[in-house]
Amino acid sequence: MIPDAIQKFIAVFEKLPPFGPRTATRLAFHLTSLDRSTLETLIAGLSGLKEIDRCPRCFFLKERRARTCAICAAPARNPRAIALVEKDTDIISLERTGRWKGHYLVFGELPEHGVLETSHRLRLATLAKRIADELGGKADELVLALNPTAFGDFAADLIAREFSDKAIKISRLGRGIPTGGEIEFADEETLGQALERRT
Repeated sequence: MIPDAIQKFIAVFEKLPPFGPRTATRLAFHLTSLDRSTLETLIAGLSGLKEIDRCPRCFFLKERRARTCAICAAPARNPRAIALVEKDTDIISLERTGRWKGHYLVFGELPEHGVLETSHRLRLATLAKRIADELGGKADELVLALNPTAFGDFAADLIAREFSDKAIKISRLGRGIPTGGEIEFADEETLGQALERRT
């Protein structure tokens, strides 16, 4: 009954986190109602994502042909101050405040089961190597900008202990963000105050 192309679209999109079978189905039917030009623009936008890669220094998104992301490449930023965040969108939120002039490390979303995964350990090892090779073994400040959840606090404590000899100062964002909230959804003023009140 449903054309094969729409079934394939639904099968792919229902697996993406914000979707599910019903939302993917509604999206598929909505897209079929678009004019050909708008649909071609959308397809080109999706196709362009193939040219995105991860920065080897901080794991933020970058153009595939670039060596590093734009933040790591910016000479005006302070490489000795590093904010460790969970998601790419946390960087975007922090950048909107205009109050952080350091670098970043995208740590990866924390699992709910309370155990750091291999990918988290590998990213911490990359950060430790970066501090050793580029900063003479010690960063000026490491901001643990993890979401203020029970496991975010637990992970921050673990990382603070592990990096205690690798940074002069280790801080957390101030509690302008409510416990259980997510950095991605905080407004710029709240997030800016959290940065300024980091402890």
